[in-house]
Amino acid sequence: MKEIVSDHTLVAYCGLYCGACKRYLSDKCPGCHDNEKASWCKIRSCCIEHGYVSCADCAEYQDPVKCKKVNNLMARFFGLIFQSDRPACIKKIKEIGVERYADKMAKQRLQSIKR
Repeated sequence: MKEIVSDHTLVAYCGLYCGACKRYLSDKCPGCHDNEKASWCKIRSCCIEHGYVSCADCAEYQDPVKCKKVNNLMARFFGLIFQSDRPACIKKIKEIGVERYADKMAKQRLQSIKR
Protein backbone atom coordinates (compact mmCIF):
# COMPACT_ATOMS: atom_id res chain seq x y z
CA MET A 1 0.00 0.00 0.00
CA LYS A 2 1.22 3.49 -0.88
CA GLU A 3 1.86 6.08 1.80
CA ILE A 4 -0.30 9.16 2.13
CA VAL A 5 1.78 12.08 0.98
CA SER A 6 1.15 15.66 -0.03
CA ASP A 7 1.51 15.86 -3.80
CA HIS A 8 -0.29 18.55 -5.78
CA THR A 9 -0.21 16.33 -8.88
CA LEU A 10 -2.63 14.00 -7.08
CA VAL A 11 -5.38 16.64 -6.95
CA ALA A 12 -8.05 15.41 -9.35
CA TYR A 13 -9.50 17.70 -11.98
CA CYS A 14 -12.73 17.91 -9.96
CA GLY A 15 -10.93 18.82 -6.72
CA LEU A 16 -10.90 15.44 -5.00
CA TYR A 17 -7.52 14.40 -3.60
CA CYS A 18 -6.45 11.08 -5.11
CA GLY A 19 -3.53 10.90 -2.69
CA ALA A 20 -5.96 10.15 0.15
CA CYS A 21 -8.21 7.72 -1.74
CA LYS A 22 -8.23 4.08 -0.65
CA ARG A 23 -8.40 2.86 -4.25
CA TYR A 24 -5.39 4.96 -5.26
CA LEU A 25 -3.41 3.99 -2.16
CA SER A 26 -4.06 0.28 -2.77
CA ASP A 27 -3.02 0.54 -6.46
CA LYS A 28 -6.57 -0.12 -7.72
CA CYS A 29 -6.76 3.27 -9.45
CA PRO A 30 -3.99 5.26 -11.15
CA GLY A 31 -5.45 8.59 -10.02
CA CYS A 32 -7.45 11.04 -12.06
CA HIS A 33 -4.67 12.51 -14.20
CA ASP A 34 -3.32 9.09 -15.23
CA ASN A 35 -6.66 7.31 -15.56
CA GLU A 36 -7.07 7.05 -19.33
CA LYS A 37 -10.15 4.84 -18.83
CA ALA A 38 -12.00 7.83 -17.33
CA SER A 39 -12.74 9.31 -20.75
CA TRP A 40 -16.42 9.32 -19.69
CA CYS A 41 -15.72 12.07 -17.12
CA LYS A 42 -16.85 15.41 -18.54
CA ILE A 43 -14.92 17.35 -15.88
CA ARG A 44 -11.69 15.55 -16.74
CA SER A 45 -12.24 16.04 -20.49
CA CYS A 46 -12.97 19.75 -20.03
CA CYS A 47 -9.87 20.35 -17.91
CA ILE A 48 -7.64 18.46 -20.34
CA GLU A 49 -9.12 20.36 -23.29
CA HIS A 50 -8.45 23.71 -21.60
CA GLY A 51 -5.10 22.76 -20.05
CA TYR A 52 -6.34 23.18 -16.48
CA VAL A 53 -4.74 21.51 -13.47
CA SER A 54 -8.23 21.44 -11.94
CA CYS A 55 -11.58 23.18 -12.25
CA ALA A 56 -10.16 25.84 -9.94
CA ASP A 57 -8.27 27.21 -12.97
CA CYS A 58 -11.53 27.91 -14.85
CA ALA A 59 -12.22 31.63 -15.22
CA GLU A 60 -15.63 31.08 -16.83
CA TYR A 61 -17.26 29.79 -13.64
CA GLN A 62 -16.04 31.55 -10.51
CA ASP A 63 -18.71 29.57 -8.66
CA PRO A 64 -18.27 25.90 -9.64
CA VAL A 65 -21.89 25.15 -8.72
CA LYS A 66 -22.94 27.06 -11.84
CA CYS A 67 -20.95 24.73 -14.12
CA LYS A 68 -23.11 21.94 -15.51
CA LYS A 69 -20.12 19.61 -15.63
CA VAL A 70 -19.49 20.01 -11.90
CA ASN A 71 -23.09 20.23 -10.77
CA ASN A 72 -25.17 17.58 -12.50
CA LEU A 73 -26.82 14.31 -11.52
CA MET A 74 -23.72 12.18 -12.15
CA ALA A 75 -21.50 14.62 -10.24
CA ARG A 76 -23.88 14.57 -7.27
CA PHE A 77 -23.94 10.77 -7.41
CA PHE A 78 -20.15 10.69 -7.25
CA GLY A 79 -20.30 13.15 -4.36
CA LEU A 80 -22.42 10.66 -2.45
CA ILE A 81 -20.14 7.73 -3.30
CA PHE A 82 -16.97 9.59 -2.33
CA GLN A 83 -18.68 11.46 0.51
CA SER A 84 -17.36 14.72 -0.86
CA ASP A 85 -18.45 18.15 -1.92
CA ARG A 86 -16.53 18.75 -5.11
CA PRO A 87 -17.67 22.37 -5.56
CA ALA A 88 -16.39 23.08 -2.03
CA CYS A 89 -13.08 21.40 -2.93
CA ILE A 90 -12.75 23.58 -6.03
CA LYS A 91 -13.54 26.71 -4.03
CA LYS A 92 -10.90 25.75 -1.45
CA ILE A 93 -8.27 25.24 -4.17
CA LYS A 94 -9.12 28.70 -5.55
CA GLU A 95 -8.76 30.13 -2.04
CA ILE A 96 -5.49 28.53 -0.86
CA GLY A 97 -3.86 27.12 -4.01
CA VAL A 98 -3.36 23.57 -5.16
CA GLU A 99 -0.15 22.90 -3.16
CA ARG A 100 -1.63 24.00 0.17
CA TYR A 101 -4.82 22.12 -0.66
CA ALA A 102 -2.84 18.90 -1.22
CA ASP A 103 -1.09 19.46 2.13
CA LYS A 104 -4.41 20.01 3.88
CA MET A 105 -6.04 16.92 2.37
CA ALA A 106 -3.08 14.63 3.11
CA LYS A 107 -2.92 15.84 6.73
CA GLN A 108 -6.70 15.50 7.12
CA ARG A 109 -6.59 11.87 5.87
CA LEU A 110 -3.64 11.00 8.13
CA GLN A 111 -5.46 12.45 11.13
CA SER A 112 -8.61 10.45 10.33
CA ILE A 113 -6.57 7.24 10.23
CA LYS A 114 -4.95 7.95 13.61
CA ARG A 115 -8.33 8.29 15.31
